[in-house]
Amino acid sequence: MAAVVVNKDNFEAEVLKSDIPVLVDFWATWCGPCQMMGPVVESLSEELSGKVKVCKINVDENGDLASEYDVMSIPNFKLFKNGSMADERVGAVGRDGLLDMVSKA
Repeated sequence: MAAVVVNKDNFEAEVLKSDIPVLVDFWATWCGPCQMMGPVVESLSEELSGKVKVCKINVDENGDLASEYDVMSIPNFKLFKNGSMADERVGAVGRDGLLDMVSKA
């Protein structure tokens, strides 16, 4: 399953009310490290399908969400579980960093 594109209209349904943990990638098109992590995020969305939902939020298009969740630097990865943020990683953490993060979900 490909990563789900999330915005203010579907954030609650896709992230906060999800039955499974959700890894959210806050990113932007102009961000080099975000572009590096993009294929990793897409690969994990396929690999973890059914266990962890992977969502992407473009911070330029969704500044309110980025602000609400204190996104100060990107890429910024947040793990939500049962409607609450459970973990966070900032920067190009790589595949192993994301797997470590979701393994605790």
